[in-house]
Amino acid sequence: MSQALDGYRIIDFTHVLSGPIATNYLRLQGADVVKIESSIGDTMRNYGGRKVKDGMGPSFVSVNAGKRSIVLDLKNDADLEVARRLIATADVVVENFRPGVIDRLGLGYQVCREIRPNIVFCSISGFGQSGPLKANPAVDQIIQSMSGLMNLSGEPGSPPVRVGFPVVDTFSGLLAALAIVSALLQRERTGEGQYIDVAMFDAAMVMMVSVLGPY
Repeated sequence: MSQALDGYRIIDFTHVLSGPIATNYLRLQGADVVKIESSIGDTMRNYGGRKVKDGMGPSFVSVNAGKRSIVLDLKNDADLEVARRLIATADVVVENFRPGVIDRLGLGYQVCREIRPNIVFCSISGFGQSGPLKANPAVDQIIQSMSGLMNLSGEPGSPPVRVGFPVVDTFSGLLAALAIVSALLQRERTGEGQYIDVAMFDAAMVMMVSVLGPY
């Protein structure tokens, strides 16, 4: 039985969790995901306790199984050219570097659009690609704290309590995957790609809509 994203190729420059979760959802729908890693590999490869096998711990496998992986040094001209050739074959590029990093590496949206005019390009970051907080470091627990999510956990009278799993990373990845599929559907109608800016902070606001509305 065919799947919704059979025949689509995703070039995945993401690491740790929110980005790999997004591209994992696309892979589960049939997309061919090519994961680009540095020589030291994704941090998650050696995280999460018992190893499944060398360099692939359980946390890594849970969101990267079924992807293809290639090691590239994006500061090396020859490897950068390999990345550009891969992008020329792609439908989607996903990255979750700090804002501005992918542009400095020479693989930002405008460059990718020149290589592949109808590309769908998704950036995932803590606070988005513009605004006063864009350069701030952001991991799941920081967003849980700043968004107010921690204030909704725990017992009455207790201090703010972090949700026990990376809920913001997870939901951000899901929203990014939804946005990418929506962009691909729109491309089928218009022939045009687009740029998607997913902020983990915004995702936390969406996740808390049932309490933000009354607030």
